[in-house]
Amino acid sequence: MITKEQFQTIVPDVSWKFIEPYLGIYEEVLEKYEINTPLRKAHFLAQISHESGSFRFVIENLNYSAKALFAVFRKYFPTLAAAELCARQPEKIANKVYSSRMGNGDEASGEGWKYRGRGLIQLTGKDNYKAFSADTGQDFVANPDLVTQPEWALSSACWFWKKRKINQFADADDIHMVTKRINGGFNGLEHRQHFLDEYKRLYNIE
Repeated sequence: MITKEQFQTIVPDVSWKFIEPYLGIYEEVLEKYEINTPLRKAHFLAQISHESGSFRFVIENLNYSAKALFAVFRKYFPTLAAAELCARQPEKIANKVYSSRMGNGDEASGEGWKYRGRGLIQLTGKDNYKAFSADTGQDFVANPDLVTQPEWALSSACWFWKKRKINQFADADDIHMVTKRINGGFNGLEHRQHFLDEYKRLYNIE
């Protein structure tokens, strides 16, 4: 078990107050999803540290400016004027961007907002909430905010990791493929590598 002193000394970029709720449960949860070697744990913790803003965020921030919407979601906001209509309105943004896909209903259904990203690796879309519910016996479809609780924020990230068969790339110490499976590309690779180096020191991996 990692101690508070080890963690604070070796992984200083993650605040103890954010990681503390997870350290009492993470060994058991990770084992359940076969994230059960030092190298697998190092890769997993590096990725979720990056994805969650060092464990600070367990729900998607959709408070985009018009310029950000136009840059990130140009498919849905083809002009800056179109983006202005939804800027700084997270619920409206989610319902537009996530409508009629990932199992969600149309924009008017409100399911884009209801099933926005939650957890340490942003579980998103009604289909994923259904699948996660089926595998755990919890009803996240009716109660999606449960995924923000530490046990389920962590479990949903582990579930995604196993579903995407990421252990094989962690075993090969291939941060590029691990990141691609998580992110779809290589966004934030340098930051992920920084965390990986820290977690490798924590687990005494040469």
